[in-house]
Amino acid sequence: MSLNDVLKRVVNDVDGALGCGVVDLNTGLILGACHNVPYFTQSYLDAVGAAAVDMLRGRNVSAVYKMLAAQRGDDEGGKFYEIQMTSDNTYHFLTIVEGKPNALLVLITSKKTNLGMGWAAVRGVMAEVAAFCP
Repeated sequence: MSLNDVLKRVVNDVDGALGCGVVDLNTGLILGACHNVPYFTQSYLDAVGAAAVDMLRGRNVSAVYKMLAAQRGDDEGGKFYEIQMTSDNTYHFLTIVEGKPNALLVLITSKKTNLGMGWAAVRGVMAEVAAFCP
C-alpha cells in the first residue's frame, strides 16, 4: 500500500470528497494526492501546496505568533495545527500529521459532506499517513 492508496481510500469513503493530499510544509511539495476532479491539475495541486504553507507557516502567521509569544513572555512562537475553511461550494479540512510537524493532510469536499465525518476521516487515517511522511 502506498500513500496515494491511503488517500484514495479517503476520497472513496467520504461522501462528497473531491480530493485528499499531503503537503510538505518545509517545501510546499505534494507528497501524495488523490482526487476525482478533472481541473485539479498538477499546477492546481502545486498552488494548493504553496497556499497551505503560507496559511500554516507563512511569514505573516509567524509574525503574529511571535507577537503573541512576546505578549505572553515566552519563547515559543506557536503554530496552527488544524484549520477548517469553507468556500462557496467546498469544505477544506487541514491538519498537521501527528508526529510529523512538517506534513499537512488536506481533505477537500463538497458542502454535502458532514463536517464531523470529514474530520473523522482525516483523523482516522492519521497513523497510516504518518508512516509515509518524512
